[in-house]
Amino acid sequence: MRKLIIFLNIVFIAVSARSQTVNQEKQSVTGVPVYLTTAEFKEKVFDYEKNKDWKYEGKLPAIVDFYADWCRPCKMMAPIMDSIQENFNGKLIIYKVNVDNEKELAGTFRIEGIPAFLLIPLNEPPQMTSGYRIQKDFIKIINEVLKVQ
Repeated sequence: MRKLIIFLNIVFIAVSARSQTVNQEKQSVTGVPVYLTTAEFKEKVFDYEKNKDWKYEGKLPAIVDFYADWCRPCKMMAPIMDSIQENFNGKLIIYKVNVDNEKELAGTFRIEGIPAFLLIPLNEPPQMTSGYRIQKDFIKIINEVLKVQ
C-alpha cells in the first residue's frame, strides 16, 4: 500500500510538471503575454552569450515589453499590450521582462527608460522604441515594423 501511494505521488508530480510546461507553451497562442526571466529570454528570444549576430529563436514576430511594477506609464501600457496580444493572437507574441528582476537583461539591451519595447520581426533586425503609446499608434508600429496585420 505504501509503495502504491509513493508511486501515485510520483505520477502526480510528473503529470503536474508536464501540465505546467504545456500551459506555459500555450500562453503564446492564448492571448496572454509571457513573462520571461533572463534564462527564458536566452532560450525563447535570443541567446546573446552564444551569438554575436542577432538570431531570433521564435516562430512568430514578437514584442518584448521591458517594464517595472512601480512605473506608471508601464501600468498604463499593460492593458494595451494585453489587448494587442488578444487581437493579434497567433500572429505575434508579447513577452514581458521586469527590469527590476532581470537587471542583466535590461543592461544588455541598454534599457534606460521604461516602458521600452524590443520589436522583433521574423526576417529583419529588431528595433527598439520606448514610452507610452495609445493603442492605435502601437498597432501602426506593429503593422510597419513587424509586418503583422
